[in-house]
Amino acid sequence: MAILTWDNVGERLYETGVNKGVLYLPTGGVYDDGVAWNGLTAVTESPSGAEGSAQYADNIKYLNLISAEEFGATVEAFTYPHEFAQFDGTATPQAGVNIGQQTRKAFGLSFQTRLGNDVEATDYGYKIHLIYGATAAPTEKAYATINDSPEAITFSWEVTTVPVPVTGFKPSAILTIDSTQVDPDNLASLESALYGTAGTNPRLPLPDEIIAIFAGSQTEVTPLAPTGTAAGVITIPTVTGVTYRRADTNAVVTGTVTITVMNDSLVIRATPASGSYAFTEDSDDDWSFKKTA
Repeated sequence: MAILTWDNVGERLYETGVNKGVLYLPTGGVYDDGVAWNGLTAVTESPSGAEGSAQYADNIKYLNLISAEEFGATVEAFTYPHEFAQFDGTATPQAGVNIGQQTRKAFGLSFQTRLGNDVEATDYGYKIHLIYGATAAPTEKAYATINDSPEAITFSWEVTTVPVPVTGFKPSAILTIDSTQVDPDNLASLESALYGTAGTNPRLPLPDEIIAIFAGSQTEVTPLAPTGTAAGVITIPTVTGVTYRRADTNAVVTGTVTITVMNDSLVIRATPASGSYAFTEDSDDDWSFKKTA
């Protein structure tokens, strides 16, 4: 058995920074549209619960019951994508006109933190943090006069979450991927989904799909493009491993779909049918159709 040693070269690890924030807009429980979050300054993860409740019997401490654990966070930024307004209780009836105190919707979020050590500094690696089922609570915004020591306003949101299912495990609202411990090709596949590729929208895969990616059990498939006519009739192809959905409702579509109103448009999106499938690189996953006759 080896003798324990401390602070060996290359093992003095630390974590720092926050970057590559992405906001994901859900439709029907699928996080299929991501937008870059510029100006992210801090994300404070704040788990709660998991507190012990002592139970006594036979004049002794008989057992210790643990309460359910919840995940929350605080997000701070200099700015936020305009798509975030709907998740911050703001509706926009007309461009540039915003109404507050509206229903707050749930969203997904990803961001990266840097991993460093004593040899490679912050080039050692990084972690990708994925948050599901997040809801932002109202927080104060402090506006102050410009003076001789100007500072940019920092926005802040308290976030609570609702966990999503994970096969074989308890539901979870947070996943973390360590770039130094996973296969680079599998990591590249995940990042292609998270950040998008040419012709493919960024999206936030659910936990089961992410686990399948790193299990190396995904089959690559290429979505075929639906075809449409001027009369607004869209024919949906059948491809193993591919599910086609209406972008406006996220409803699964098969066979034919008809646009009934003249000059109306409809976007059809392709998504992997399950975590066992992944799209080939640079394959298209959305197509727009319009009724013109």
